[in-house]
Amino acid sequence: MDRVARQALAQATRQGRDCVLVQVERIEGSAPREAGASMVVTPDAAVGTIGGGHLEMKSIALAREQLGLPADARNAQFSVRFPLGPSLGQCCGGVAYIRFDVCPQGVVPEGALTQVPQLFHLMLFGAGHVAQALVQVLATVDCRITWVDSREQQFPPRVPEMVTVEYSEHPAGEVRHAPPGTFYLIMTHSHALDLQIVEQVLKRGDAGFLGLIGSKTKRARFAHRLADQGFSEAQIATMVSPIGAHGITGKAPGIVAIAAAAQVLEVATRRNGAVKSDEIPISVRI
Repeated sequence: MDRVARQALAQATRQGRDCVLVQVERIEGSAPREAGASMVVTPDAAVGTIGGGHLEMKSIALAREQLGLPADARNAQFSVRFPLGPSLGQCCGGVAYIRFDVCPQGVVPEGALTQVPQLFHLMLFGAGHVAQALVQVLATVDCRITWVDSREQQFPPRVPEMVTVEYSEHPAGEVRHAPPGTFYLIMTHSHALDLQIVEQVLKRGDAGFLGLIGSKTKRARFAHRLADQGFSEAQIATMVSPIGAHGITGKAPGIVAIAAAAQVLEVATRRNGAVKSDEIPISVRI
């Protein structure tokens, strides 16, 4: 279930409001969203999305139809098959199976949740302007972020729910706590500290992605220093720098953050096997 839907369910539980959890149970062929995509429908709101368009409109209508019935007349759980063709006003061509679970007072029936695996775990080093913008860009993505900086005052007073703030006097040492396959984005206030973190990530050798903010000149200097310390060309080649999806230009923090997020999402999608590498638009390939 999407994080946004989880939050909406939690709010419905706190308020004691009846709602309907609407989830993509499975798909056949092309569809707007993947299995597990979800939204929470109340009589006056719908939070989250299963893809938009007529599919979503009809699903909301069906959910509210249930909420309008007396409690003993509702279908506690049911599924509907939606062909995504002209009759639905959509041209995806596939089929979406949508599951509806009525949640009295926001309580989810046992076995109702379809879990969506997190796309990635990101260790973000540095709490400067770009990092702060990046956290906001990724706020609605199903990921987990560990945000590390040696300057406690740099962190904003509030962060999104999926972010864990780690104040550390020795940020490079935090690399050892990361799970295998972690994505790393390094953008601290110090080039020397950036290099220390890169070294620790390369020593582990199990990063899902290693991105370093900076110019081509910075990368060349880092590559030279890493080679002097005994790292192989193959190891150094895993360091992506400059970061950001190709074709997105500009140095404003928001633009850099969007470009970095696009690149990370592309890598995560490819590693999770959702698309083949030759299906990825050339503009976002590394």
